[in-house]
Amino acid sequence: MLNSESWILKRASLTPFKIALIDIQTNRQWTYKELANETLKWLNVLQKKGLSKGSRVALIAENSIDFFPILFACGLGGFIFVPLNWRLAEKELIHIIEDCTPSLLLTDHKFEQLGKRIFQHTFTLQCSEEKADYQSTSMSGSDPWLMIYTGGTTGKPKGVVLSFDAVNCNALNTIVSWGLEPSDCTLNYMPLFHTGGINALALPILMVGGTVVIGNKFNPEEAIRAVNDYKTTISLFVPTMYQGMVDTDYFKESTFPTVKVFLSGGAPCPKTIYDHFAKKGLQFKEGYGLTEAGPNNFYISPELAAKKKGSVGKSMLFNSVQIRNEEGAICKVNEVGELYLQGKHVFTKYWNNEKETAKSLDNGWLKTGDLAKMDEDGDIYIVGRKKDMIITGGENVYPQEVEQCIITHPQVKEVAVVGIPDKKWGEIVTAFIVSKNPSPEMKDDILALCRTQLGVYKVPKQIDFVEELPKTHVGKIDKKQLIERSV
Repeated sequence: MLNSESWILKRASLTPFKIALIDIQTNRQWTYKELANETLKWLNVLQKKGLSKGSRVALIAENSIDFFPILFACGLGGFIFVPLNWRLAEKELIHIIEDCTPSLLLTDHKFEQLGKRIFQHTFTLQCSEEKADYQSTSMSGSDPWLMIYTGGTTGKPKGVVLSFDAVNCNALNTIVSWGLEPSDCTLNYMPLFHTGGINALALPILMVGGTVVIGNKFNPEEAIRAVNDYKTTISLFVPTMYQGMVDTDYFKESTFPTVKVFLSGGAPCPKTIYDHFAKKGLQFKEGYGLTEAGPNNFYISPELAAKKKGSVGKSMLFNSVQIRNEEGAICKVNEVGELYLQGKHVFTKYWNNEKETAKSLDNGWLKTGDLAKMDEDGDIYIVGRKKDMIITGGENVYPQEVEQCIITHPQVKEVAVVGIPDKKWGEIVTAFIVSKNPSPEMKDDILALCRTQLGVYKVPKQIDFVEELPKTHVGKIDKKQLIERSV
């Protein structure tokens, strides 16, 4: 499999004057030749600081195009790049620093003081006067290139080690399976410390020779303008971002003439959002990924996605997928079980954590912890997180099914369904709702809606109206916080 040197410098030699990266916030842009030059400058900087193969390079910075030359420089030098979530508490960042023991920590100017408080070998992002030369390093596809820490919603964050093969196979698989082209342009507001920001579209588009537009601090109207102004063709947003976009007048006025498809990921997407795009004649579909296997694992055509809303389709060209029951047997058609993935895109290990690695890998298969089902055509539907399944009175309730019902109510803006511990039922189905226009009768209306579409044991026993739902650093609804608040 190609390492980073085999393609970023070669890409620059093939299309040197094509625009590779555009930064919305600073109005900077780099051609592929300029990106390669910046990459070599950074490699020179890192090698002069005495780093060797396997050294960790951590980064705390907001989204900008400066991220990419550091990523590629680490690949060229054999260093492990560790982008950190700047939204974490200082205590959490210290835990990660102590776990990955980087040789140095890089920060942008905003986080310079934070960096110096938590780690002595901290430097700001500056390399403008360095020469673009370097010493070559011998590497193989199995060598680590990237380490991304999990969100830590079920415990302390774990360092997910991704090899050159894992990162590049995801990019190549995406190009081939999704049909990406050099003419493609993507807009990225996903955080670059997250697998979705790095490898959902950014690296695949760069590998194929397209253009990546980097945004920072998502704003719905700004994002819509950027989609149009930069003539983007394919972009990924999470459902909460899409909800913000479709609620604006600017969305209603926009036609998005250059967009081939909008992608949703990070969490199940309400079918009502599909409808907003369908009404404008726009193609919209969902994907599925996780840090341990990269952001892209399935392909579904936009035409089929419109017919099978909520399906992620079939596994991509170089991936394998299974759905297994609790006994480890392959599930029958439409039977819900745990999703397993296999391929070169799967992570190598959790850093310094053999116990958790052994729990997640089964003879080369990744146990995702997500529940899924396969229909008679072989198309996959993600049902929800295994740990989120509610057991009430001995019956299994999948929160996503209840959420998809409630979100169809015209006055519901957002909804999250969780199981709250209960002495009688074990857990009770509880819905937290953000309403567009709260009214006294709304609770009864929602319960009546659920009773017409769901089994009686799935109907929420408790409904709480809230001003907003807690979110994780990538915009997912944080159900753990909701449960903790209620308990």
